[in-house]
Amino acid sequence: MNTPVHQRKGSLGATVKAVLWGFLGVRRRQDFQDDIAKLNPIHLLVVGVVLAFLFVATLMGVVFWVTR
Repeated sequence: MNTPVHQRKGSLGATVKAVLWGFLGVRRRQDFQDDIAKLNPIHLLVVGVVLAFLFVATLMGVVFWVTR
């Protein structure tokens, strides 16, 4: 399955799911291979950066709320 990177059509839900599993560091090899074959790496990068930003912002909000 050699689909060019720019023509891969993965859903937003599948991309978010792959990124969240990546954050946990737990993923079956077959699922990882499926993600590589189906998902666009640029979309993975963008979703990863957005989710990392939201995670840090949430932590900062919780710390601000607790220390208030």
